[in-house]
Amino acid sequence: MGKKKKQGQSHGTPAQPSKNEDALTLQDQLNGDVLAKLKAAKKSLVEEEQAKEEERQARLVFERKQREKNMSFEELLEKYGDQGSKF
Repeated sequence: MGKKKKQGQSHGTPAQPSKNEDALTLQDQLNGDVLAKLKAAKKSLVEEEQAKEEERQARLVFERKQREKNMSFEELLEKYGDQGSKF
């Protein structure tokens, strides 16, 4: 009949999981460190975006004031008409 093949020894396998568990723990710590770095990078990018947006808004306000400052009396009258105060 058919010959039976011997299975590998199972004596060496219990020692490997402890090494794998240590490796997984180290990997988890590494992933935690990488995750923390990614979160810090995301936070800095968000802060940069907010600063850029604030700067853009300030620039738009400044440009609008400069355009209004350089308008002629006729342009100001057309834009505001009778909306202005008496003084």
